[in-house]
Amino acid sequence: MSALEHTAPIEVQIALGERSYPILIGAGLLSQPSAWQGLPKASTALIVTNDAVGPLYAAALQQALKPHYAQIHQVTLPDGESHKTWQTLNQVFDVLLSQGCDRKTVLFALGGGVVGDMTGFAAACYMRGVPFVQVPTTLLAQVDSSVGGKTAVNHPLGKNMIGAFYQPARVVCDLSSLQTLPAREMSAGLAEIIKYGPIADMVFLDWIEAHIDALMARDPQALAHAVQRSCEIKAWVVGQDERESGLRAILNFGHTFGHAIEAGLGFGEWLHGEAVGCGMVMAAQLSHRLGYIDLALVERLTALIARAGLPVVGPNLGVETYLHHMRVDKKAEAGDIRFVLIDSPGHAKVQGAPDALVGEVIRQCCQA
Repeated sequence: MSALEHTAPIEVQIALGERSYPILIGAGLLSQPSAWQGLPKASTALIVTNDAVGPLYAAALQQALKPHYAQIHQVTLPDGESHKTWQTLNQVFDVLLSQGCDRKTVLFALGGGVVGDMTGFAAACYMRGVPFVQVPTTLLAQVDSSVGGKTAVNHPLGKNMIGAFYQPARVVCDLSSLQTLPAREMSAGLAEIIKYGPIADMVFLDWIEAHIDALMARDPQALAHAVQRSCEIKAWVVGQDERESGLRAILNFGHTFGHAIEAGLGFGEWLHGEAVGCGMVMAAQLSHRLGYIDLALVERLTALIARAGLPVVGPNLGVETYLHHMRVDKKAEAGDIRFVLIDSPGHAKVQGAPDALVGEVIRQCCQA
């Protein structure tokens, strides 16, 4: 499907009272005027993008926004998780301040999860809060990170440790942008789609298994359904638990191990989705070791994650390194590591596990 082909957008609503907003999903939305109508009124907009996405889509977004904003500025950040830092974030503030942007200025996050997280955090902080719109261009951002209002930068000691809950005014998922996504980024996004099955919807897991080849081939209809169903599940969870006091934590299935892999290797060495894919294998093994699920489900998940082009064997960082990074995880309580476990197919819970057992799982799942 070319970027010129348009489809009527699918709309998924995030129900959060006065902070509610729509997720628009469809092909060619970047150049559809209706996708940009009804946003907060302002004289100025700032597009935040990166040096990989900007050359592809920034001009189209500028064109779409011209009827709505008298001035449109742009800041282009370096691409990659290794740049998700205070220093990079300051580049956004530098432009906002040097251009005299007021508190009605609307920020547009054009890119993947890193751009979305940093733009949202900048919007939460600038003048104590300005509106922003998510325009995710990666599969991972469309199905997960752009939805729900989690914003952050990394700290050398831990991922996403400095941030805020701050909801966007809208999420615009242009499926056409997925056609230019590198294969590795495509697989990374599939990890977050697969995640929704074992924690919330086994029928969706069946569907993913049946359509994984179509998804890998970027079939537009398969992608549209996968993005829509993922957003519906996330919307259902976030609508009940916006600030992760309980239920929302299940969305972190695979993330406790995954964040340890990212931090242990150095941010950016593995993509977030790659680390989550491998982390789900580990979390499924731990769920099995604790007697919650049978080995068949572990093997089924592992096979699907491998078919999605994701790693299923973890880097051999050593058990102590894994445990150290997992203790810094945001789900940890008083130094006790908390894991999202599948306690029955399609259902998850958060609990601790003995270090010795976790160590066995790490050794089993990592390269010798």
